[in-house]
Order: sequence, then structure tokens, then C-alpha cells
Amino acid sequence: MNTLLAFYQNIGPALSLLVLLTFLLAGAVKGVIGLGLPTIAMGLLGLAMSPAQAAALLIVPSTLTNLWQLANGGHLRDLLVRLGPMLAMICIGTLVGSAWLGLDSGPWAVHALGAALLVYALYGLVGPGLYLAPERERWLGPLCGLLTGVVTAATGVFVMPAVPYLQSLGLGREQMIQALGLSFTVSTLALAVGLAGQDALGGQALGASLLMLAPALLGMLAGQWLRQRISALLFKRCFFIGLAALGGHLLING
Repeated sequence: MNTLLAFYQNIGPALSLLVLLTFLLAGAVKGVIGLGLPTIAMGLLGLAMSPAQAAALLIVPSTLTNLWQLANGGHLRDLLVRLGPMLAMICIGTLVGSAWLGLDSGPWAVHALGAALLVYALYGLVGPGLYLAPERERWLGPLCGLLTGVVTAATGVFVMPAVPYLQSLGLGREQMIQALGLSFTVSTLALAVGLAGQDALGGQALGASLLMLAPALLGMLAGQWLRQRISALLFKRCFFIGLAALGGHLLING
């Protein structure tokens, strides 16, 4: 237990409280709209620590909550076949990007994180509804996977351009939720390998991440309860507005 708590003893009570509240909030957002845990976690924690530290903390909660998300729906085999090339390129892009860029490459990493959050938020607010012709999936899927991997390696955020691409495939609601869970799981595991290669994911970091699983799950349950009582559309709009403000702050101020 001392090993698990060592990270939080080192960063102090104020920052530990920020980490705890961040994962509660991030889990709640994911419970309401089905995504947002890594983006919220990276954005808020990026205000107080390096992107590499923040990314290490989200590995366990992000992996297990996304596994939970992709386990339901009954379309896993079909999605693995259809999205396999994109998922493979996410892994390649993340590993190559980690060796080339990495989250500890200097102050620019925080600005890159802010830019990724801002672009994603603006797309969520005003992005057009896209439809991709099936014959274009063969080359566009791997390309989106490669770009998503590079962005993941540089920022710890793995929603762009994977989310717009998946939304353009015309998937049903359950398929879409499962596809997001599948994409995010692969991205998180590839990011974990990349962080380990940068010596940013040791035993202490994994222990600290494991302790954040409980608040993330608690937040998800609260979000699922809240989803039945509020307008998901209004909540999503507020989420993207807040994310845009946070991304803009990190982009400008670093």
C-alpha cells in the first residue's frame, strides 16, 4: 500500500485532491455521454503536472472503463474485422510517435495538448455530420489510425481524428459505443507501451493510476444515473464549451 500511495505522498494533499476530483468528474462525463474520461483527465491534470505524468495516471482507469464499454453490444467480432487496419495503425503511430515526439519532449507538449483539446471541442460543437463511402474505408481508416496514434503519443489524447472517423461510418448507437470503447482501449494500451519506453510508467505510476480506478468508476455510475435525469444534448454542449476553454488556456499559457 505504501508503494501505491508514494506518488500522492510526493505530490502533496492539494494536488492529490485535484487528481481525485478530476477522475470523479471525468468518470461522470463518460457515464453521461459515453466518452470524455481521458480528455477531461489530461486537460485538468495538464494544468498542474506534465502531460506524461497525467497520461500515466489515466492508464488503468481508461483501460478498464473502456473494456467495460466495449464488452457490451454484441458487435465486437464484426468491429474488429472492420476496424482492424485502423487499430493496427493506431498502435504503430503511437509507438513511432512516442519514439519521435513523446510526452516529455519539452514545454511544447502542453501547448500541443491544448491544441488537441481545442480542435476536438470545436469539432464537437460545430463539426459537420460526415458520411464516409464504404470504398474509402480501406485507405482512410489506416490513415486516421496513424494520425490518431501520433496525436496520442504527442498529447495523451486519442480522440482526433478517430472519433470523427468512427462517427462517419454510419454505425448504430450500440455499435458506435462499442467501437469507441475498442478504439480507446487500443489507444490506451499503445500509449502505455509508449510511456514505458520513455521510462514514464514505472511501478509507482501504475500504482497511482490503479488508485484512481475507484473514483473513475464511481463517477461513471453517477453519470449513468444523471443521464436519465438531464438533457444529454445540453450536457454534451456544455462539456465541449468547457473543453474548448480549457484547451485554449493550455494552448496559450502552456
